[in-house]
Amino acid sequence: MNPNTTQTVFHHPSGVAVHTTAEAFQHTAKMHPDRVALRTPGGVQEITWREYAARVESIALGLVSLGVKRGDTVGLMLTNRPEFHLVDTAIVHLGAIPFSVYNTSAPEQLAYLFGDAANRIVVTEQVFLPAIRASGAELEHIITVDGPAEGAIELRAVETDPDTEFDFQASWRAVEPDDLVTLIYTSGTTGPPKGVEITHRNVIAAAESVSADLDTGFDDRIISYLPAAHIADRVSSHGANQLRGIQITSVADPREFAAALPDVRPTVFFGVPRVWQKIKAGIEAKVAEETSPVKSKLAAWALDVAARAARTDLSGRPRGRALQVQYQLADRLVLSKVRAALGLDELKLAISGAASIPAEVIEFFVGLGIPVIEVWGLSETTGAATKTTVDNLKVGTVGKPVEGVEIKLAEDGEVLVRAPIVMRGYRNKPDKTADAIDADGWFATGDVGTIDAEGNLTIVDRKKELIINESGKNMAPSTIENAVKANSSLASQVVAVGDDKPYITALIVLDPDVVALRAKALGIPDAQIADLAANPEIIDEVTLSVKAGNARLSRVEQVKRFVIVPEAWDPGGDELTPTMKLRRKPIASKYAQTILDLYSTPAGQGVVDLGI
Repeated sequence: MNPNTTQTVFHHPSGVAVHTTAEAFQHTAKMHPDRVALRTPGGVQEITWREYAARVESIALGLVSLGVKRGDTVGLMLTNRPEFHLVDTAIVHLGAIPFSVYNTSAPEQLAYLFGDAANRIVVTEQVFLPAIRASGAELEHIITVDGPAEGAIELRAVETDPDTEFDFQASWRAVEPDDLVTLIYTSGTTGPPKGVEITHRNVIAAAESVSADLDTGFDDRIISYLPAAHIADRVSSHGANQLRGIQITSVADPREFAAALPDVRPTVFFGVPRVWQKIKAGIEAKVAEETSPVKSKLAAWALDVAARAARTDLSGRPRGRALQVQYQLADRLVLSKVRAALGLDELKLAISGAASIPAEVIEFFVGLGIPVIEVWGLSETTGAATKTTVDNLKVGTVGKPVEGVEIKLAEDGEVLVRAPIVMRGYRNKPDKTADAIDADGWFATGDVGTIDAEGNLTIVDRKKELIINESGKNMAPSTIENAVKANSSLASQVVAVGDDKPYITALIVLDPDVVALRAKALGIPDAQIADLAANPEIIDEVTLSVKAGNARLSRVEQVKRFVIVPEAWDPGGDELTPTMKLRRKPIASKYAQTILDLYSTPAGQGVVDLGI
C-alpha cells in the first residue's frame, strides 16, 4: 500500500477519531458553542461557534440553490476576514472544493487559475470585481461578502435563499478522506502555477503529525494575516480552528498585523522570515530612538545580556550563575516589558517558515524569551514536513521529520518525502504529478539538503536556483543573501547573482519602513526611496552589512559588487510572491541591464565595488 494514502485519523479534542475536516468542524462547534470562534481586531466582529455552524449550513444550502454540487470548485478572492472561514467551510460541507487566489492576481492570472480550476462561481469583495471581470473567466455567479454590486449576489442573499430539500447532514457525512479539501496554486516562480490537490486525508494527517508538540485548543489565539491562498495560513489558522478550536482574529491588511498583536495577545504566531526580521528591526529602532541616556543604556545592556544568553543556550552550554542572574534581571527590567509591548507576552508557540531565516534572527528572539521554531515544507506536503522544537532548536537546520513522515536524500542531494501529508497530485497535470511522485510514493521536493547525524535536515537551496559560476562552483544564493540581511535591517531583500559569471554580485532592496526611519534621522524625512538609494550614508551602511556578511562566507561566495535598487518591492509584484519569496527569473529579466552593469560598469555609477 502506498503510505501516502494509508488510513489516517485525527484524535479530536472531543475524544472522537475524525477522518475529514467537515466531521472535525461539526464536533468542534458543539464543544463550546458560546465561545467566540472568529473575530476581527477590537472585537468589531465576533462570531461564536454556534453562529459559525449555523451560518455554514445556511451558506451551504444557499450555494446548493445556485447549483453547487459535490466535486464542484468554487473560487475565493478575499482579504483575511471571518467570511472566508464561513464560506470555505460551507463549500467543504457540500463535498465541493474551495480554493483561494492571491488578491494581487492580475486579470490574465485569474483567467488561467479559473480556467484550470473550472469554477463557475467566485466569492469576493467589491474591490476585486474589476480584475475578476477583466479576466474574461466564464462565471455563472459572483458573490460579494461586503455589500451589493452590479452583476453580483450578496452573501446574505445567498444565505436567505436555501434549498430546503437538500439534506445538509447527509452531505457532510458523505465527504470522504480522499475528497479534495482545497487546491493550493503554487507561486509560479518557475512557470505557470500548478494546482496542488490537497485532500481531507492530507489535512487530517498534517494535524495529527504535530499533535504531540504543537497541541492547541479553545484557549489559544492566532492572527490570520497571511494569504489564504498559501498553505501556511490555511493550515495554521483555518485548519487549526476547525480541528482544534483555536480562536482566529482576521487582519484584513497584512501590514497591520503588528498593530493587532496587543489586542489579540496570540498564544500561537506564524510568520515568514521577513515578518520576524521586521519585528526585530522595530525593536532595535525603538532602542535607537530612546532619548533618555539611562533607558538607552539599560535597553542596550539588556539586549546584550539576552544575546549572550541565547548564544550560550543554542550552543548547548549551561549559562552559569552570573549570566543567569543577569538574564533574570534583564528580563524583569526590560525583556518582559518588550514582549508585553509587542503583544507577545502570552505566546506559547512562535513559528517561522516558507523560507530560510537568518540564524541571528532566531538568536535574537531566543534571547528575548521567544524561542522561534522553524518548520519546513511545501504546498505539496500540506505544510510542515519537518520542524525544530524548543528542546531541539538546532539553528541552521529545519529540524527532524514530524510524526509519520519519512525523509531521504536522492543521489544529487534533493530532499525526498514520503508520508500521508503528500498531495494527491497536480490538477490537470498527470505528467507533472508522475515526475514529482514516484511509484513508491516518494515526492521530489526540488529542495537540496543535508541530514546530520542526529537526523536534522538542513535545506541548502532550491535545486533549480543554485548558482553555478563560470568555474563550475555550486553555491546556494540563500546562504549569501541571508548573510547580508542578517547584518542590516535596511535590506529587505538581497538577490545574489553569479550564474555562469566570474564572481558574485547582488541587487539590494531597501526596507521602506526602516529606511523611512533612517531618513528622519538624517533630517530628510520626505526623501523618496530612489533618493535614499543614492544617499552616501545609506550606501555606507549597506556596504558595511555586505562586508560583514562576506566575513561569514567563503571567498568564492563573497559579494564583490552590488547595486541598491531605487524602488521598493511589494509582495505579489513582479519580483516577490505574495509570501515574499524571490521570483528569480522575472527579476533577472526586469533587471537585466542592471545586472549587466554590475559586471561591466565602473564603480561609482550606481555600482558599489568592495575591491575583493
